Amino acid sequence: MQVKRWVFTSLLGVCIVAIGAYFSAYPHHYVSSLGVFIFLCGILFTALGIIKMTTSLITIFLPRREQDLVNILYQRRFLERGPKIVAIGGGHGLSNLLLALKEYTGNITAIVTVADSGGSSGRLREQFDIVAPGDIRNCLVALADAPGIMGDLFQYRFPEKSELKGHNFGNLFLTALYEVGNRDFRHAVELTSKILAIRGKVVPSTVTNVHLVARYKDGKITEGEAKIPRSGVPIDRVFLNPSDAVPNKDALDAIREADVIILGPGSLYTSVLPNLVIPGIPEAIESSSAFRIYVCNVMTQRGETEGYTASDHVRALVEHTGKEIIDAVVMNASIINDAEALLRYRQEQSIPVESDVGEIRAMGYKVFSEDIVGIKDFVRHDSHKLTRVLMGAIERNRVIRR
Repeated sequence: MQVKRWVFTSLLGVCIVAIGAYFSAYPHHYVSSLGVFIFLCGILFTALGIIKMTTSLITIFLPRREQDLVNILYQRRFLERGPKIVAIGGGHGLSNLLLALKEYTGNITAIVTVADSGGSSGRLREQFDIVAPGDIRNCLVALADAPGIMGDLFQYRFPEKSELKGHNFGNLFLTALYEVGNRDFRHAVELTSKILAIRGKVVPSTVTNVHLVARYKDGKITEGEAKIPRSGVPIDRVFLNPSDAVPNKDALDAIREADVIILGPGSLYTSVLPNLVIPGIPEAIESSSAFRIYVCNVMTQRGETEGYTASDHVRALVEHTGKEIIDAVVMNASIINDAEALLRYRQEQSIPVESDVGEIRAMGYKVFSEDIVGIKDFVRHDSHKLTRVLMGAIERNRVIRR
């Protein structure tokens, strides 16, 4: 079978990565250099194990299950003929949507923000001058067709007691590829996409190392995505530093060729808008012939959208870009009755977003207001409900050949 052998190789690689990271922190130049070498060797061991494990699984299962092979080929053919969808955003909202969206089409391009400044991504940005890899990692895992263990591996977070505390393996993997690949982040994402065998593409909205800046209603300014919600003052506008960030060519090409463009779901000011304040991207969306949909959040967010209705979300989106940025809005119509969940959110000054359908229609946009909520530990979009609503809206408003 050989699968266990390659699983062991991958885990060995992770251990070597940890050892290398430990020694690379030593103050002595020789020891730290040796640590870097060991770290890179660990990355190569891990990548080799993942690739060989995928190959072994394919050779084991497909030849023995001809019907499965027929089904896979049919599914792939079906997905290849699906609509060209561009989904723009970041955070958990976008990756959650991609999990269900990939069952309807293989022609997905996720355009992802790289302005995150907190946690593992923030630390790697400071140390390696790299764009934030965290949201990219989440979207890659969401679109992965590879065995589940690889997704688990990329999402593995090192424990607090280790030298790598707080880091995700996937973030370290992308960073290592960036370092050994002439500091080309686009290439690092492409290689990781192949390793995970993703459906569609994941592209950063820019490869410029940008930082998100917010100007508040009182005129004060804060830089850093993680710091922005802490002010307690309503946000007036967000923009990037540097302001002349260059849009990713792959992102512009995907927008130009899209049948459908979806903005969100995700934090309005720190996940969706950071992509739309990059010069060239809003202009490309506005000039596109695609059907453009904004997915409104189901709950307000402390420090970002406190007291916002659905139309307030749309208004902020339009003020940062232009009126032609969207054609329609998808929002939640169901009443959230989970008292325990609502109490937790109320303690964080977060409440369900009011679906003021009339206001949005008066602004000239179509509205699709349906039950799209799923409640577990959090009140979030149910990815399957949301995708069904989106596909229904797409079919009613565009003729897409299959």
